[in-house]
Amino acid sequence: MIVFCKLVLKLNGMAKLPDEILTTIFSLQRKLAVGIEEASATEWILFEQYGETAETIGELEELYNARERLTTLYSRLHKLLLRILESQPTASAGMLDLLSQTLEQGQAVVNAAAASVREIKRNWDIT
Repeated sequence: MIVFCKLVLKLNGMAKLPDEILTTIFSLQRKLAVGIEEASATEWILFEQYGETAETIGELEELYNARERLTTLYSRLHKLLLRILESQPTASAGMLDLLSQTLEQGQAVVNAAAASVREIKRNWDIT
């Protein structure tokens, strides 16, 4: 992704992002939003059904932390895209590199958060 963003910058001489990159960004934003909602709902259900006990506190914290990581990346991606769009007709290579890194980090966080939520749901028999 980093190489692709640099190539786009060199070829276009400007920050206009190709549709493929925009589609990737919006797809990741959707995944992050779904992850935030799922982690929040699971945290609430776990708390409502079992309360905050010695047995649940670790999972409640894990869900809270997963939601926070997802929220941070959602916000970062949104702000970065806006900065790139506003920097027309050119954006720095650094901004495009940061976009690429954020996309990679975002997907990793989505995957990790989803795995945590699945495991906690399975452990506590939450549907």
